[in-house]
Amino acid sequence: MGRRAVVLLSGGLDSATALAIAVEQAYEPYALTLRYGQRHEREVDAACRVAKAIRVIRHVVADVDLRAFGGSALTADLEVPKSGRAVADSEEIPVTYVPARNTIFLSMALAWAEVLRASDIFIGVNAVDYSGYPDCRPEFLDAFERLAALGTKAGVQGRRPFRVHAPLIDLTKAEIIQRGLALGVDYGMTRSCYDPDESDAACGECDSCRLRLTGFAAAGARDPVPYQPH
Repeated sequence: MGRRAVVLLSGGLDSATALAIAVEQAYEPYALTLRYGQRHEREVDAACRVAKAIRVIRHVVADVDLRAFGGSALTADLEVPKSGRAVADSEEIPVTYVPARNTIFLSMALAWAEVLRASDIFIGVNAVDYSGYPDCRPEFLDAFERLAALGTKAGVQGRRPFRVHAPLIDLTKAEIIQRGLALGVDYGMTRSCYDPDESDAACGECDSCRLRLTGFAAAGARDPVPYQPH
């Protein structure tokens, strides 16, 4: 049996790159996508495309309805901000933050990893060019590894400790894109926009779009996804 890893796959640029890195590092990838009531649910379709193209061992799409709680522009009837400001320079946590989302996602990945007898989880979080979310920081991931050791049968029985891999954590968006392109990632299959139109064209103005477009420009590459005309 090879090294199994559960890879959180949202369908966005970062998670697709993290999946490609897991494959490059000779892990057998099991992809997990969460349909959590997000308004940009087309990213789930994108995750299915990416999982098929990269040929994961198994792809699970699980439902967790975070719209029951709301509290975010992605899970409630709140306006997605399109201010055009430099989000990476802001100290405010934006309204697109989904409360405890990565805690929930990693917990789901941990549960599957324990069933698979896998010790490794990959997540595409980033703490450089990102939107200021508190659950994208290295100290959060370190704390989750400690939780995994304390709160699982595998951890208590002393099997190999769980590791949360965040290979993009200290890369700029441009560096992430360059890394993915070098690994053959087709970013045309991915979706990042928080507020796409009915034709699946990205708005080009939300935080996620602006970070993505800025990253492609800095990488000297063209973003292949469709954008709404302005």
